[in-house]
Amino acid sequence: MIARIPSSLYRTFGAIAVASALAGTLSACTTAGQQVQGYMIDDAAVAQVQPGMDAQKVLQILGTPSTVSTVGNQSWYYISQNTDRSFMFETPKVVDQRVLTVVFTNKLKVDHIANYGLKDGQVFDFNSNTTPSAKSDMGVIKKFFHLD
Repeated sequence: MIARIPSSLYRTFGAIAVASALAGTLSACTTAGQQVQGYMIDDAAVAQVQPGMDAQKVLQILGTPSTVSTVGNQSWYYISQNTDRSFMFETPKVVDQRVLTVVFTNKLKVDHIANYGLKDGQVFDFNSNTTPSAKSDMGVIKKFFHLD
């Protein structure tokens, strides 16, 4: 003999199913979301890149850059941006933005490395703990940070 399930039990299961679906939908709209876009800067890998190193070795260590300078291929840029938002449909806010710059000599050997970010609204080099002066690549860096 097959046991009969009371209709009140069906209503209870239905209410639980609806409540679960509603809770899942609401939690998707209210969960905080952090997202990383672009190149994830690995400090250990960056520490391996030394002045005088060949460009091919830099490619092996850091990988393909996000972009390169258009004249002479003498600067490589690795760009990352961290954003956060409180609600799913909210416009994300930039929490952190970095531009790792590898500058090469004419013979494609590493000249120096700079790790730019924003500090108090100014472009800041985290490697030297200074605000950079007007260098040839500063115009490009300011464009990445939307400061022009």
